[in-house]
Amino acid sequence: MEKWIQKWSWDSAKQEILKKRLRIAYGVLWNMTLIALILIGTFVIFAGSAGAGYFASLVKNEDIISYNELKKDINNYEETTEVYFDNNELVGKLRSDLFRTKVKLHDISPHLKDAIIATEDEFFYEHDGVVPKAIFRALYQEFTNANMQSGGSTLTQQLIKNQVLTNELSFDRKAKEILLALRLERFFEKEEILEAYLNMADFGRDNSGRNIAGAETAAQGIFGVSANNLSIAQAAFIAGMPQSPFAYTPYTNEGTLKKDLSPGINRMKTVLRRMLSEKAITMSEYESASSEDISLQFKKGNENRHRQQYPFLTDEIEKRAKEILMEHLADEDGFLPKDLSRNSKLKSDYLTLADRELRQNGYRIHTTINKDIYEAMQQAAKNYKDYGKVNTVQKKNPDTGQQESVNEPIELGALLLENKTGKILSFVGGRDYEREQVNHATSTLRSIGSTMKPLVFYGPAIEEGFLQPGSYLADLPYEKKQVKGDSYKPNNFDRKFHGLVSAREALAKSYNVAVVRGYEKLMPSKPIKYLKKMGITSIPDEKNDFASFPLGGGGDVSVEENVNAYSTFANNGKFINAYLIESIERTDGTVIYQHEMDTEDVFSPQTAYLTIDMLRDVLSDGTGKSVPRLLNFKADWAGKTGTSQDIKDSWFVAANPNVTFGTWIGYDTNATIGTYRGKTYSRRGQEIWASLMNAAYEKNPELIAPEEPFRMPKGIAEFSYCALSGALPSDLCRQAGLVKSDLFNVKYAPGTVDDSLKTGKYVLKDGVAFEVPASAPADFVYEGPMIKQDLLDRLGFQSPEDLYKYSSDLGGLVVYSGSTLQEDGLQPSKITGVSIDGATLNWSRSNNSDVLGYRVYMSTGGTGSFVKIASLAASDGTGLTIGTAGASYYVTAVDSSGNESPPSRIAGNPAPEEAKPDDEKEAKNAETNDGAALQDASAGGIVQTDR
Repeated sequence: MEKWIQKWSWDSAKQEILKKRLRIAYGVLWNMTLIALILIGTFVIFAGSAGAGYFASLVKNEDIISYNELKKDINNYEETTEVYFDNNELVGKLRSDLFRTKVKLHDISPHLKDAIIATEDEFFYEHDGVVPKAIFRALYQEFTNANMQSGGSTLTQQLIKNQVLTNELSFDRKAKEILLALRLERFFEKEEILEAYLNMADFGRDNSGRNIAGAETAAQGIFGVSANNLSIAQAAFIAGMPQSPFAYTPYTNEGTLKKDLSPGINRMKTVLRRMLSEKAITMSEYESASSEDISLQFKKGNENRHRQQYPFLTDEIEKRAKEILMEHLADEDGFLPKDLSRNSKLKSDYLTLADRELRQNGYRIHTTINKDIYEAMQQAAKNYKDYGKVNTVQKKNPDTGQQESVNEPIELGALLLENKTGKILSFVGGRDYEREQVNHATSTLRSIGSTMKPLVFYGPAIEEGFLQPGSYLADLPYEKKQVKGDSYKPNNFDRKFHGLVSAREALAKSYNVAVVRGYEKLMPSKPIKYLKKMGITSIPDEKNDFASFPLGGGGDVSVEENVNAYSTFANNGKFINAYLIESIERTDGTVIYQHEMDTEDVFSPQTAYLTIDMLRDVLSDGTGKSVPRLLNFKADWAGKTGTSQDIKDSWFVAANPNVTFGTWIGYDTNATIGTYRGKTYSRRGQEIWASLMNAAYEKNPELIAPEEPFRMPKGIAEFSYCALSGALPSDLCRQAGLVKSDLFNVKYAPGTVDDSLKTGKYVLKDGVAFEVPASAPADFVYEGPMIKQDLLDRLGFQSPEDLYKYSSDLGGLVVYSGSTLQEDGLQPSKITGVSIDGATLNWSRSNNSDVLGYRVYMSTGGTGSFVKIASLAASDGTGLTIGTAGASYYVTAVDSSGNESPPSRIAGNPAPEEAKPDDEKEAKNAETNDGAALQDASAGGIVQTDR
């Protein structure tokens, strides 16, 4: 510094001053630097201590895992869980979709070891289980709330994560992973850890489309060589796969080579570059391996790919077993099922642990499935040929992500349940597991259609005393304004309305509108509560208040749920929850789960039986009447058909005293089913149902076809009732021929006499009875039973015309208006349009408003002398069958005052130009002495059509 001062300074005094100032500045700068270094060091120590303290707080409560436990976890890749039929015969092994062959490290190519280490953990032989920078990165991410990433883990950490812990992305799990990785490195040699990793790692799919794990399985399944004989390029390809197994695998799930192999090949080249940089290979080896066309070395797709014998069954058992084990493991830790339902993360963690339990620890699962019936049903489903046409739809390829055209056949779901126990004896999950792995019997939710009617209307309505089998419903046009302003107008399948129909008939024929009208009155009692008691809990409560609900509107259920609900009726009103797994035990015989029957009282035995009795009619004279003819055996069946909107789903569910069985058919994409080979969707669905039942019957006749019918409980008796009201028959009801009988719950048996009828004299106008005016002509005055007007109001008829239009079984009864017909005081106009067509005399309707009817006059032998042969009410029409040849006729109209119109033109042979009665006396005789004239006409073969 002094030389510098001397060089640039010429005054000694100034030099001394400059020296002093520089020394002071230097000292200040040095002290500040020291202070900064001390502060930084202090912060680093504090941050490190805080991080270490936080890390310690996360793992302080962790149990110390012993050497033996760690060894079991990292080497126990899969101790197979076995599954058994109800006769203890082996179904198979779970998780058989993941194939793995264990191999020792010395039997694995050094190229693969080097490739894995260079790609996944370059400091594998240097670290003690973790890389410090990864810990600090995790701390930084935690405290800065950055996105948690799992990258950068060592092979040891990956082994801990996959074999000991879960895959959740949380710092708590990461802390446990670090702690266990450090502990694992203390206990095990590097070669042991590497061997475990190479046997554990996921390598995508093989040439059969199977999911594979482990180096040996990958080498054999992709290149057809053992792991010990892998070339550098082959080793690099396999080593690159664990990062994203299904993106880099060269095979589809069908076992065919992908069209685009570039992702896996590019990944292989990345691995080769890392191997070169880590000096695991030479430049010449790198160039040689990089230039290889690895795609030529892939094994061809295996057309005879492995197939599980019972794939739908093993998948379903695994799913249910995991849920059972999840609750078992949670219970051991003090958690209740409700805790799992409230906390999705907690449930996910325990489900993962349960999955690992099944995969690694080995269990024996005993099921309720009857092997013979199950196999017979699968074969029967395969043999049926008339499912329907195969549609072409666009579907996303799971491997490429691209939309492509695929064939979509009609699918099938079916399930057989034992009533008294709830055992699922058999099911059909679908037609082809290789095409679609979804279980259409247990997992697919579809619109329930009309099979909903007994569950939320007929059963609840009988239970509430709202109706009995003989109660009458109004199947009339219905319209209800919706919130959005449009209208809901349900219709029946035949596009007709049927007026007054009994509940029994409405159910058998599956009339929609009658149910909607009845349900609207039942709705306030919340019938959805019965549905929930029968195990269908996924439908929201607000659906209860939709008029379309009993027709299946908004009711999506699985086949299992529907069948289980119907078994309630067969179980005397008691719901018994369906189940598939009888027990689960460890390999040492310790039972950790034993099924316990779960039941709930839903309906009284009386309600259950009455509903069953009504459902019998579906098969005897209703929408399912073809079923008994399709079966090879007889049993006391009671069931219901069901169709969803636009015919996208077709159901048939039926029960006998032993079993309940249901089927569903439809397209996965909710397309319309339609007619196929001249068979309706309903016919095909019932043929499938019967085919599967016939197959089951051949294997176990005593179970499928019990000799005993459903037994009627006490408290049910047959009562006579008046068909108009459901009340006890009155004399008038008997006189009208409207007495019927049916079964009743005696608690709700009719206790009052019908009062819907009255009797007396009346005149008719347009089918309605009016008071008899004093001047009314005697031949248009009637006497007998009449329907009171208030009955129409109770039944929902808008007018008498609606009653006549839609009801054909009224015994000729008319509605009493309770008033006198208004008269216009004018003589009726002359009738026109008189003609003879064969044996029928026709004329045009009178335009006068108070006309009661028509008189028909006849002349024989060409004498021109006419006598009255008939008096017809206007509501009887404008025609009369005639039986005398060579006669002439004319017609007049008669009003309520007795006024008669001029004679019409004469029709017949001979036909004078104008009708001219002999004299006024004869004309008056024609009016007043109609009884004698009618007697004469009757002798001549004329039939009067009055009431």
